[in-house]
Amino acid sequence: MKVCRECRFVVEGSDKCPKCGSMELTDRFSGMLIVLDPEKSEIAKVAQVNSVGRYALKVR
Repeated sequence: MKVCRECRFVVEGSDKCPKCGSMELTDRFSGMLIVLDPEKSEIAKVAQVNSVGRYALKVR
């Protein structure tokens, strides 16, 4: 499991982020946020996430 350094999206089985197209992936991250309904989620708004998916909380 890797995370995109640009958008913090969790990527599995690819060398390119399917969300933003970045190839800067890392396996150094901590915490995970799963967003199911970004319009109603207060946590997604604070994390500045506007689409469904799994995101890292902190990327190193």
